[in-house]
Amino acid sequence: MNTQVNIAGVTLKNPVMTGSGTFGSGMEYSEFVDLNRLGAVVTKGVANVPWPGNPTPRVAEVYGGMLNAIGLQNPGIDVFMERDIPFLKQYDTKIIVNVCGKTEEDYLEVVEKLADESAVSLLEINVSCPNVKEGAIAFGQKADALYHITERIKKKARQPIIMKLSPNVTDIAEMARAAEAAGADALSLINTITGMKIDIHRRCFALANRTGGMSGPAIKPVAVRMVYQASHAVRIPVIGMGGIATGEDAIEFILAGATAVSVGAMNFVDPYSTIKVIQGIEDYMRAYNVEDITDLIGAVV
Repeated sequence: MNTQVNIAGVTLKNPVMTGSGTFGSGMEYSEFVDLNRLGAVVTKGVANVPWPGNPTPRVAEVYGGMLNAIGLQNPGIDVFMERDIPFLKQYDTKIIVNVCGKTEEDYLEVVEKLADESAVSLLEINVSCPNVKEGAIAFGQKADALYHITERIKKKARQPIIMKLSPNVTDIAEMARAAEAAGADALSLINTITGMKIDIHRRCFALANRTGGMSGPAIKPVAVRMVYQASHAVRIPVIGMGGIATGEDAIEFILAGATAVSVGAMNFVDPYSTIKVIQGIEDYMRAYNVEDITDLIGAVV
């Protein structure tokens, strides 16, 4: 059976990749997971300069998932290119670099530095970052801001670009269309949903940042709905994520319209999650005599 999928001209051996920020840059999980078996490794967000992240505590467990306010802590693009890309080159998997920034110029600096890195197949642009020039409103929360940053990045990028959309919007289809109109080659969604937890015994916020991004199985129904809406609003491929824990979860996203999927928070629960999802997809295909996984993409209309 064929499990290959195509994202903007890049062929993945299977549709399973890692959710940015939940798998480091591959090195951290390599003793548990055979990276050669993954469709792609999506790295933790990389900025033009090192980011220290938010103050602690910055992770809190909640029913059906977790909240995080890590603040996109990362070592910066120079260290990343010197240390992480050479490590990932050893494996037979596609490399997708997640890019973050606080201004459009921050993003463009990273994109330009990666332009000649042939080992990097795709760039995933995290537009859930706060735009410091627009009062900290995320780039991905206004259609015109999303269009503008997508257009500028597309002009500079050598690799195809995936715009990672925020679910914290009124109309996800509008955002998807804005990204496509500006030249995005693919979309990924959903990023985390903004949430809050209060410790009732200490009468304080569980996170130093007060709010954080919620991920985990509890957000899956929201994610499936948004992937369905986005995939029916655009013609470019959509990568689905949000609460995927099993092969059955992944198939649900694919039936909704996702060409590929990312496993995120479950990597913290079980480091073998990505491999189990791959196996689960294959088991489903055998059970239902599906010869080509592309036959399942958007099959539920």
